[in-house]
Order: sequence, then C-alpha cells, then structure tokens
Amino acid sequence: MDTATRSFVTDVWNGSREETAYDLIASDCPGLGESGPDGVLAWHRDRRAAFPDLRYKIVDLLVDGERAAIHWRAAGTQIGQFGPVPPTGQVVSYSGATFLRFDGEGKISDVWSVNELFQVLQQLGVEFTPPGSATSPEA
Repeated sequence: MDTATRSFVTDVWNGSREETAYDLIASDCPGLGESGPDGVLAWHRDRRAAFPDLRYKIVDLLVDGERAAIHWRAAGTQIGQFGPVPPTGQVVSYSGATFLRFDGEGKISDVWSVNELFQVLQQLGVEFTPPGSATSPEA
C-alpha cells in the first residue's frame, strides 16, 4: 500500500501520469460528481485548472493494513477561477491530511481529506465578515 499511496500522490494528484488512477482507484471510490477514477480525476483536474502548477509533497506517510494516512504540503499559483475567487496570480502554500482505505484487491476505495482551505482563501486575499457583524457605517 505504501507504493500505491505514493503513486496516488505523484501520478494522480500532481498530474504527471493520470492514467495511473485507473490502476489505483476502485470503481466505487467516491469522487466529484461520479464514483471511480473519473470522479477522483475530475476533482484534481478542477483544482489544477485553478492552480496549474499545484504540487503536493508527502511530509509523512503511515500505512497500516488496508489504511493509509498522508500528511502533505501543497503549493501552487492561482491562474484560474477557484470557486468564487477570480484568478489572482497569487502563490499559495498549505497543508493537510488525507486518509485512504484500500479494498481487498489493493485498490483505493475511499479518500477523505482535511486541509487549510481557510488559509488558502486568506492567501488569495479573500476577506471574511463574521456573521452578525454590522455592515452599515456608524452614525
């Protein structure tokens, strides 16, 4: 599972060999809009459309039986639309953790991630207004 997990990051996430997804990802693995390799690739293609040079680096990797945990760092330049944020040309750097579950055939059957999305938005210059804060000028 160690080799499969590393290939998932280098080939699929970093986009160097997307075809690897069809060898690594089970057909029932949740993805963007659909299950399986195409759904997982859709999510990463969408992210790379906003950050074409986005690259992930494995900081730490733990594998135990059918599960793997990846602590990663990522960096890239926002050239395309990212949600409601128009292209800024800003470089962002953030980290996160991803947890994989493998099925009996050694294919990835589940991917669950947490990351510093709030930090990414701050780096892109998005301003946040706390709920219930006054938006009208003082009298």
